[in-house]
Amino acid sequence: MNGWRVLAAAAAVGFMAAPAAGQAESGPATRAEVIAERQAAKAEALEPEEPSAAEALVTTVRTVLFESPSGFYPLVDSVRSGGGFAAGGGYRRYYRGDTYWDLHGLYSIRGYKQVELGTASVADTPAPGRFQFAIRTGWRDVTRLAYYGVGMDTAVEDRTNSRVQETYAGGSVRGRPHKWVALRAEADVERYVLGPGRGPHPSIETVHAAAAPGLGGTSSFARVGGTAAFDWRESPGYTKTGGYYGATLQAWLNRDSAYAFERLDVDVVQHVPILRETWVLALRGRLQSILDDGDVVPFYLLPALGSGRTLRAYATDRFRDRHALLLSAEWRWAPNRHFFDMALFFDAGKVTSRRADLDLRGLRTNWGIGARFHGPSSTPLRVEVAKGREGWGYIFTAAPAF
Repeated sequence: MNGWRVLAAAAAVGFMAAPAAGQAESGPATRAEVIAERQAAKAEALEPEEPSAAEALVTTVRTVLFESPSGFYPLVDSVRSGGGFAAGGGYRRYYRGDTYWDLHGLYSIRGYKQVELGTASVADTPAPGRFQFAIRTGWRDVTRLAYYGVGMDTAVEDRTNSRVQETYAGGSVRGRPHKWVALRAEADVERYVLGPGRGPHPSIETVHAAAAPGLGGTSSFARVGGTAAFDWRESPGYTKTGGYYGATLQAWLNRDSAYAFERLDVDVVQHVPILRETWVLALRGRLQSILDDGDVVPFYLLPALGSGRTLRAYATDRFRDRHALLLSAEWRWAPNRHFFDMALFFDAGKVTSRRADLDLRGLRTNWGIGARFHGPSSTPLRVEVAKGREGWGYIFTAAPAF
């Protein structure tokens, strides 16, 4: 009996185990077939992935603002400091690689206008050992050019406006004999026609008729200049590292020598990255000086302070004189490394009639905070608010601070 019981138990176990063994043999093969069938079905249904509406918009904005495409394009820029927000458009056509023809026009909210035709290279910075050229001609209409008088002691109430229409034509050549050495030479012919200013302030001839050189009539100049600099920034339009140490000498040559003069500009910029460029300390110093104290300079060509790139809390061209000193410092940080920066800044500066008075006494100052939307090599939008002795200043521009 015991033997029969053992055989019966063994038979029962074998019967129960048989289906499991069968499943173990057929299960993996079945799963592999199912997976293969599913993969084949997916492969048949695959289609190119379409970008979302947001992705398409970002791509379009990047192309228009940060690149230089062929064809028609919208344009947001500045006709001149003080003109306010300006918008327009243009047409660009490439020839010979990265060289193009360009025609564009702008109109600002304060009635400033500009039309320019030119040809140039798309590259912001020439490669080492290469030189590039640009040729341009255009017309600019500044309807509310501010003039408060000369010096630091003028008052806000002294403001007058003049209208300056400028026609210009010329060209420039620039290059880098070394990756850190930047050279530039330029020559232009310029014609200025002055007239009564527009806007809410008095026209200049009603207040400063005898004290503003160059007022009334027409003045023409041939302007020549040259720049030599050590420049190791990533790009002039946007950078987190490097510096710029340069000097520019320009001469305005007048046919009757009534307003012929020379001006020297010295600009020093240094960017100090901190913690892998999470923060950047940016410093700037600029000096502008009319070289000969005997030269008579039209008021609209005098060195000036006050604008979105100088004393940012003060009105454009708030202070004018023969010599100008500007100092700026910014503490920048990047909430987003790819397209957005914030900055705290401080500006200080003065204008003087004598070069010997360019010291640190009597500086006008301001402080402020700003936001910058940028690409790898450009800053198409900078928004800032600044506070100075004369109140608040607001900056909305398509250019870097420095």
